[in-house]
Amino acid sequence: MAVAAPNQLNLTESSTWGSRSVDCFEKLEQIGEGTYGQVFMAREIQTGEIVALKKIRMDNEREGFPITAIREIKILKKLHHENVIDLKEIVTSPGRGTDEHGRPDGNKYKGGIYMVFEYMDHDLTGLSDRPGMRFSVPQIKCYMRQLLTGLHYCHVNQVLHRDIKGSNLLIDNNGNLKLADFGLARSCSTDHNANLTNRVITLWYRPPELLLGATKYGPAVDMWSVGCIFAELLHGKPIFPGKDEPEQLNKIFELCGSPDEVNWPGVSKTPWYNNLKPSRPLKRRLRDVFRHFDRHALELLDRMLTLDPSQRIAAKDALDAEYFWTDPLPCDPKSLPKYESSHEFQTKKKRQQQRQHDEAAKRQKVQHQQQHSRLPPIQQTAQGQGHPPMRTGPNQNMHGNQSQAVGGPGHHYGKPRGPSGGPGRYPPGGNPSGGYNHSNRGQGMGGYGSGPYPHQGRAPPYGSSGPQGAGPRGGGNYGSGGPNFPHNSGPYGASGTGRGSNLMPGNRNQQYSWQQ
Repeated sequence: MAVAAPNQLNLTESSTWGSRSVDCFEKLEQIGEGTYGQVFMAREIQTGEIVALKKIRMDNEREGFPITAIREIKILKKLHHENVIDLKEIVTSPGRGTDEHGRPDGNKYKGGIYMVFEYMDHDLTGLSDRPGMRFSVPQIKCYMRQLLTGLHYCHVNQVLHRDIKGSNLLIDNNGNLKLADFGLARSCSTDHNANLTNRVITLWYRPPELLLGATKYGPAVDMWSVGCIFAELLHGKPIFPGKDEPEQLNKIFELCGSPDEVNWPGVSKTPWYNNLKPSRPLKRRLRDVFRHFDRHALELLDRMLTLDPSQRIAAKDALDAEYFWTDPLPCDPKSLPKYESSHEFQTKKKRQQQRQHDEAAKRQKVQHQQQHSRLPPIQQTAQGQGHPPMRTGPNQNMHGNQSQAVGGPGHHYGKPRGPSGGPGRYPPGGNPSGGYNHSNRGQGMGGYGSGPYPHQGRAPPYGSSGPQGAGPRGGGNYGSGGPNFPHNSGPYGASGTGRGSNLMPGNRNQQYSWQQ
């Protein structure tokens, strides 16, 4: 395990950062998009190296450079670890030279700013969403050990990530996993007495202490998110897919039990405990629900998803858990299979295109059935109700006692077969049930920080009546997306919605101006 120490920090300044133009790179494909930027796969023209370009969105910034981007750059310049995404440099693009009316504009600061990251082939969400994808136990152990190693390095160096989710965990085709999207990350003190915003972490991965309004917290918030990721890898789908904060808490309490002063000393003092506590006591059912898990895996998961953050297992202790030291052992990353590029932004786009294709085919089928069901009325052929009488021949008496056809309306006015207006008026055709069976995938951005970011504010996040909001799993890899709450986010942080949504009103840099 790589040991994190202060002397491992990258404290050297790069004099070339910001001096090169984005024209040194050729954009190949967009791999993420979100509230705070876009992410592109690009090739450096001079060397041919493939990189990820994250464009920092400046459109809505009236107070200068985005504070989230400043924090991300500052933290990533300081961290240097094999399981943390590498920020290579900052490049710029010149301003347009004209204003919105086409008049000359000498403001040279209206150009674009890009963060250049190493390129990663996948994010964990995009990879797991591939059809038929199922990770092996050695593969899960390999990914989890790398995630905990990178997170331990961050925590030792007093950095909280605050947005751990699948779309922010990037993986290359050599099996290496790296933490990305540090747009919500914060340096923290060891005493954890600073007031921090609780409007962080994508909803599906947010710990109960933040959902109950805590503003003093530490590395344990990241470990809860890791537990959710671990359970998702073993279970095959998210275990807490809440639509809003109250529902998210209910799902947590139904699985992990209701909190009280016995299993979580001090919980009754959290700001929203009295409004959001369960109406009746609930037993902890985690070991029963996941009893099919491996014994050592279940033991580790149980310690990660402990309600009391002070009793939650730390990253360093998790790396020493029996789970990683029993057969089957974690595999070598290089031995993992290679996959086609899979970022959440791309997989979401493919699912949307497939849904549109299915809907178009469905509409075409309906139109086809309608055209073939509107047939002309069939003439009655019962005796006496057929065609009008034919003209008499030479051997027939035209004026004799010939019986006239009964009820004989002409051919063009013949009655249709069956009662008029009834269900048998038209012959049956097409699908008798009138329904169409089709499969439609649910929801699903990714790793470099592309998911939306939660907003901040000093006022109570839920107003006077309690929390509101929603959020899918999602996010953005390289950290270019907004809050991940109706997650949901492409790698490098440029995706929009993802797993766990965070639809919160207001500017997250205005709210909680006293909390960072």
